[in-house]
Amino acid sequence: MSIPDPRPATATSTGKTPPADTDTGELLAVRELTVRTRTGQALVDGLSFAIGPGERLGLIGESGSGKSLTSLAALGLLPGGLTAEGSIRLAGTEIVGAPEKRLVKVRGRDAAIVFQEPLTALDPLMRVGRQIAGPLARHQGLKGAALRSAVTGALEQVRLPDPERIARARPHEISGGQRQRVALAMALACAPRLLIADEPTTALDVTVQAELLGLLDTLVQERNMSLLFISHDLAVVAGIADRVVVMKDGRAVEEGSVRDVVGAPRDPYTAALVDSARTLEDALERRKAAR
Repeated sequence: MSIPDPRPATATSTGKTPPADTDTGELLAVRELTVRTRTGQALVDGLSFAIGPGERLGLIGESGSGKSLTSLAALGLLPGGLTAEGSIRLAGTEIVGAPEKRLVKVRGRDAAIVFQEPLTALDPLMRVGRQIAGPLARHQGLKGAALRSAVTGALEQVRLPDPERIARARPHEISGGQRQRVALAMALACAPRLLIADEPTTALDVTVQAELLGLLDTLVQERNMSLLFISHDLAVVAGIADRVVVMKDGRAVEEGSVRDVVGAPRDPYTAALVDSARTLEDALERRKAAR
């Protein structure tokens, strides 16, 4: 896969700039985040970064680097047996140590997440429309005809054909690409300030990946949302993010603009990621020429 040109420093948007933490001007501020197991092992170790209103940050690293745990910690969704230390402030709300009652109000309204595999993220027994209706009813108090209309609108905004049919379907009755669009519709239904996308295209084929990434890019820009995009694929991150944090073994080894990190990596691990992406590009070109 080729590494596309990084996004320009400025981008036009038809949306409104979401509010940020009035103390810092940051929508998401992660400070010295450490995620530990019961035995004390640090899976994420002293991680710090911030995302401003309308900004896109790519979090990249190999499997086991701690990037997905970081995304879960940002919404207070760490699995049992793991604990978070440090601070995560989302739109002024401290996430680390917050009670579940407070976190429920934040999820979907201030930030929402799209996971890698929608078939496991969606309830297999519940119709798609009901799953999208849940956050709309909880955060916006919609019901009846207004709720049904909002569900249809959420499916339409992610370019799903025949949204009424999709709303009646269960997850296994639609394709993988359609399921991921449903997951995106759920995440965007309540117009969150921050969208967290955790490897959202990894389980899809190349053509569907490109379509979904283009849709994600368009929707984030139209709404001027902040984006935390998590991936192991530097080429994908370079095409959708403004800045990048490179993680290895639970720690950040490099941070900077996409242009600087891709063009002149300072850390050997980052340089290896860049070289690997370019090597893959060269290999694909040679294979194409040999046919």
